[in-house]
Order: sequence, then C-alpha cells, then structure tokens
Amino acid sequence: MMIRRPVRSAIALAATALSGALLLTACGSEARGADGKLDVVASFYPMEFLAAQIGGEHVKVTDLTAAGVEPHDLELTAKQVAKVKKADAVVYLKGLQPTVDKAVSGAKHVIDATAASPLVDHHLDEGHAEGDGHDHAGPAGDPHLWLDPTRYAAVARSVGAEFAEADPAHAADYQRNTDELVGELTALDEDFKAGLKDAKSRTFVTSHAAFGYLAEHYGLTQVAINGVDPESEPTPARLAEVQKAARDNGATTVFFETLVSPKLAETVAKDLGLKTAVLDPLEGVRTDTSDGAAKDDYLTVMRRNLANLQAALGATTAAPGAPAAGPATTPATTS
Repeated sequence: MMIRRPVRSAIALAATALSGALLLTACGSEARGADGKLDVVASFYPMEFLAAQIGGEHVKVTDLTAAGVEPHDLELTAKQVAKVKKADAVVYLKGLQPTVDKAVSGAKHVIDATAASPLVDHHLDEGHAEGDGHDHAGPAGDPHLWLDPTRYAAVARSVGAEFAEADPAHAADYQRNTDELVGELTALDEDFKAGLKDAKSRTFVTSHAAFGYLAEHYGLTQVAINGVDPESEPTPARLAEVQKAARDNGATTVFFETLVSPKLAETVAKDLGLKTAVLDPLEGVRTDTSDGAAKDDYLTVMRRNLANLQAALGATTAAPGAPAAGPATTPATTS
C-alpha cells in the first residue's frame, strides 16, 4: 500500500496540472459563444474591413454604420450601445462619431485608430462653411486617415496586436493576416506613387475635404468645396476660391462621392464647363450586387480612385493592378 501512494499522488498531481492547463487555455483563448469566435464591433466600414481581414475565420464582426448611411450622421440605438459594451473588441476612430466615442467607455478591448495614426488638421486650408454648426475637423483633426494606405497599415498593425491579446490562442493567425494585409496596402501605395508620378496637374477639385491625407502623401493639392463635414455649406467666397483654383490649375473634373448628394459638385462643374466623376472617400461601400457586379472592398475602390485621379490629372503611366477609370459623366455645360 505504501508503494502505491506516490503513484496515486503522481496521478492526482498530473490530473490537477492537466485541469489547470485546460483552464488556462480556456481563459487565454476566451472562446465566445457556440462558435467560439471573437465578437468584434466596428464603428464604420474602414474599421470593419480591417477587423474582418485580420480576424478572418476567428471573428464575427458587426458594423455599427449600416450600408448607405453617412458615418458622420450615425446615432446609436440603445441596443447598439449594449452591443458595444458587451463586445470582446471594438475598433473605432475617435472623433469621427461622437455617439461611438461615448459608447466605448468600459468596453473590453478598445482599438482607437487615432492612437496608431494621430490625426492632422487639413480643413484650415480649405475654408470654413457658413453657419452649419459643425466642428469640421472633430476634436483632433481630419479623420480620413484610411485614405493614406501607409497610415491605414499602421492601424492594421494595432488591430492585429489587440486581437492577439484578446485571443492568444489564435495570435499566429492574426499576425499572418496582418502581415498579408499590410503587404497589400504597401503594394497599393506603390501603385499610387507609380500611377501619379507623371500627372500633368497636381491639383484636384472635390466636393468634400476627405482627401487631405491622400493629397499630402502623394504630393497633390486638394481643392474642396465643402469642409471635412460633407454636409456643410460653403460660403459664396469659398465657391469663388474653388472656381479660381480650378481655372488656374487647368482642372478638368469636379469629383463627388457616393453617400452624399452630388448636386453641389454638379453645379460647380456646370459653371466651369467641367466633367464630374467619383472620388470615393470609402466611408462605406457598395453592397448591392444584384446586377452581377463583384462586391466592392477597400482595395478595389482605392484602385478605382487611382484610375479616376489619373484620368482627371492627365497621368499616362498605367499603375500596376489599377482598373480602368470609373464611368465618366459627360462634360457639364453652362446654360
């Protein structure tokens, strides 16, 4: 009997160690729900894209901003606020959506894009809108950092690191997915550099001052009708400045976007006898594919933006991987 006791003790210790290891593994992986996936909430499309690409099969992502909704206008419901509070991870951009800024307080793993890529003020060079009651740049600056692929890559790395911390059992997968996405963003950056290097003009006119980071990174000048807030109203003086800049720089096109009415851009283009085309700020993407077209994502829309910029600026070098320019409208004519 005395011989067996150490054996029993060894077995008991082994069982205890195994139980402890299983418990630690369960706590470390923090398996969620029946499917064991990390429950992630994203504030709007650019954050949802990062979460889905990096999380892959290990995450379930909820986008707080529905398709077709302008992100600046988002107001969360009580149900959405509760979803944010309970989520395993929240990916958002501080300052863009005040209703989300309030909701993230107390959430488990909060990933703020501006921590990885601090914001810069661009609106001061674009003129102020008249009496619209908005703080155009938000509390910290221009929020549209995702339109510079290098800044977006920095945010991607922070998302990957936070997912690995929240779900260490799949850390290697998150790292691999992050590396792949950063590689695609690096290739996109190179395409923009190559595609715009011989542009005849470096100035473009747009309805919404969303492209400050893109312009800054690629040596372009953005002339915006509206401020950072796409629904602001330009002053008559600002409209005169835009028209003068367009004439002085030989602009051929006035760009508008997909989630906001193009009427103002069309009016300016008509007054100047210019074309209009889409330059998409990627605050949301096309989800209706009933016509058989492939679903858009960040990379496809950015390459379409590149093609449209090349056409408007007179660039002749074809960027590797870039699609043809999107559908162009007929030149607007004065009445």
